[in-house]
Amino acid sequence: MVRFLINTLIFLGSSALGIWVTSLILEDFTVNFVGLLIAAVIFTVAQGLLSPFIFKMTTKYANAFIGGVGLLSTFVALLITTLLVDDLAIDGVTAWVLGTILVWLVTAIATWVLPLIFLRNLAEDKKG
Repeated sequence: MVRFLINTLIFLGSSALGIWVTSLILEDFTVNFVGLLIAAVIFTVAQGLLSPFIFKMTTKYANAFIGGVGLLSTFVALLITTLLVDDLAIDGVTAWVLGTILVWLVTAIATWVLPLIFLRNLAEDKKG
């Protein structure tokens, strides 16, 4: 149970970081603080539900696209999030394409780095 909560917090943090960093880089990808919090929760839930489904459908019907599952699930999760959160706006094709790539990239890196930081801090706390 503790591991599930830690993983959930890591995914939530990486989602928030991905959306926030993308909003700093792209002019047509905007979010305010409250919208970021709500968007991160919705995006995390959508991504968690969509990724396995899209992976299963891809392996069943379009095996050549397996490498794009992360990008596709990120795009769909962003689409759902923008429909549900008024404080997140993505305007234009360029913002959608680059936004999807940036959110996917930052989220992937953060999901990889955050556990390393968390585990290092946890190990240091046990030593000290």
